[in-house]
Amino acid sequence: MAQVIDGKYEVLRKIADGGMSSVYLVRDLHLGKRWAMKVLRERDGNQSDPQLIKYLMGEAWRMKELSHPALPLVVDVLMIRDRIHIIMEYVSGQTLEQILLKQGCLPQKEVVRIGIELCRVLIYLHTRKPAMIYRDMKPSNVIITPEGDVKLIDFGIMREYKKNGREDTISLGTMGYAAPEQFGGMGQTDPRTDVYGLGMTL
Repeated sequence: MAQVIDGKYEVLRKIADGGMSSVYLVRDLHLGKRWAMKVLRERDGNQSDPQLIKYLMGEAWRMKELSHPALPLVVDVLMIRDRIHIIMEYVSGQTLEQILLKQGCLPQKEVVRIGIELCRVLIYLHTRKPAMIYRDMKPSNVIITPEGDVKLIDFGIMREYKKNGREDTISLGTMGYAAPEQFGGMGQTDPRTDVYGLGMTL
């Protein structure tokens, strides 16, 4: 028997598994439309930390307010058994990481095109009030759709910039792509952090 979430979303299959989340393909039983459902896992398996749950829930709701062609549309945010479920647009295609593994380095012209699109979405995030800092730019978080469009995915560690903040509430990032300040002790992350990650990705 298929699992149904919130009486509305039928789970079809698991799409991906990451350090902080699992992603499933689901079908909206009311609309018949397919969505991606991201289930966030708290750090260290601690599902009872109210501060962390509040932080993750706040980030999920901020995602719902975003609207940009290179960002997946978020349509619902649910809290079920202390786990946050984010229902969003299902983006088909391949990640840059998958493409690189199959065919090696991309032609310069294509790298420039993708870089420009990623700059545009970062400008959008950084000009929100307050600015949103993505913090996780890397090839595995950039999808190229069958139509050639660029989509940025996985907003699990995105944060809101605090004008008078001294450092991030939670220090996270991917070694090799994340800027040094993402690991604490060097002030809070800001738009320059994402520029660093974009440079490493390119």
